[in-house]
Amino acid sequence: MSKQPASTPLWEVFIRPRNGLNHKHVGSLHAADGDLALQAARDVYTRRGEGNSIWVVLSKEIIASDPDLSEENFDPSSDKIYRHPSFYEIPDDIGHM
Repeated sequence: MSKQPASTPLWEVFIRPRNGLNHKHVGSLHAADGDLALQAARDVYTRRGEGNSIWVVLSKEIIASDPDLSEENFDPSSDKIYRHPSFYEIPDDIGHM
C-alpha cells in the first residue's frame, strides 16, 4: 500500500444505514478533494449496501472538546436538576413513557 503525500487531506467518513437513523462515523481516508473523498468512501465503506447516505468532512474542520476537560465540560450539568425530568410524577393513566 502506497503512502499518501502529506498534502493529501484527511477526510472523516459518516454513513447513514437507512432513513430515520443517524449518520455514524465509519472511518477516515485521504483524498485530494470532496468529490474524490465521496467516491472513495462509497467504494470502501458501502461495498455491501451498508448505507443510503454518505457524509465526508475534512478532519481539520472538525472541532472537538478536549477529553482532559471532560469534568469541566460535562459534570456541571448534574447540579441543574431542571435538565433532568426525573422528579416529575407521571399519572397512572398515561402508562409507559
